[in-house]
Amino acid sequence: MTTSTARVLALLEILQAGGLRTVPDLAARLGVDERTVRRYVGHLLDLGVPVDSVRGRHGGYRLAPGYRMPPLMLTDEEALAVLLGLLAGRRAGLAAASAAAGESAAAKLRRVLPEPLARRLDALLETVDFTARPHPGVAPQARVLLELAEAARDQRPVEIGYTDRQGRDSVRVVRPYGLVAHTGRWYLTGADPGSGELRNFRLDRITAMAVQPGSFEVPAGFDPVAAVLDGLARTPWQHEVSLRVRADLAHLRTQLPAGLATLTPVAEGEAGWVQVRLRAERLDWIPPLLAALDRPFVIEHPAALRDLVRALARRLDEYATGGPSTS
Repeated sequence: MTTSTARVLALLEILQAGGLRTVPDLAARLGVDERTVRRYVGHLLDLGVPVDSVRGRHGGYRLAPGYRMPPLMLTDEEALAVLLGLLAGRRAGLAAASAAAGESAAAKLRRVLPEPLARRLDALLETVDFTARPHPGVAPQARVLLELAEAARDQRPVEIGYTDRQGRDSVRVVRPYGLVAHTGRWYLTGADPGSGELRNFRLDRITAMAVQPGSFEVPAGFDPVAAVLDGLARTPWQHEVSLRVRADLAHLRTQLPAGLATLTPVAEGEAGWVQVRLRAERLDWIPPLLAALDRPFVIEHPAALRDLVRALARRLDEYATGGPSTS
């Protein structure tokens, strides 16, 4: 590669970083005079790279907004960050697009990387694994996610088509307060303009969306994450579980699912105890969870959960003593 070609590519990399670059600044960074900078810009224009020229005392050069630049010019660390971001998002179930879109983006990035770096990243992707597994689900439409984000930022109401968990379709108007990614799913939290009540919606269940006229104010101090977690904890489930655990709140918060459990310190008469309420479709996963807490607990209801805990205790005792007695 000739020196001039290397400097033209260096100029392209500088412009890719974004913003307006003055001619004196570019000349200093490239180690050439200002006339040569202008010649290099001409080379980029000849190659079809849309470089805007801004005239005036504080003018200079910049890439046209929205231009998609092939080939990518990334450092090793930047390439690693992009590929790991794609991989982590997919493995965590938070990719806001189809799996095919993520695979396609990673493949395009892989094709334009230098071969030594590409081989190293391939080795990483083949050997890396994650402890957290995604929940099965459907990714939201990218258009819905992006348009909702814009409406929430601009505080504009939206009309959505929605299919609820029972499969019923409806059309709702919502004031979008925020978007939250939780356990592999995306949620919209916002208010019903008519009642003012807070509502949460899964984005993969939104079938249509249109921004409505008007604007609104988000309540001061509103926390979208807290709103979604509280809403999930209050969702009606097959079983309502109530128990008391002798443990501090900090320990329980690290052990119990935030979206399904509500924790309330018990009145002063039973200091050190926390009231725990869970909602679940099935009870069989709760006894191992209680065992892992390693704290005293009292099951208030349902009675079926007590039977499951006793059954688990018997199995653990059998495992510890080498199996049930045959005598």
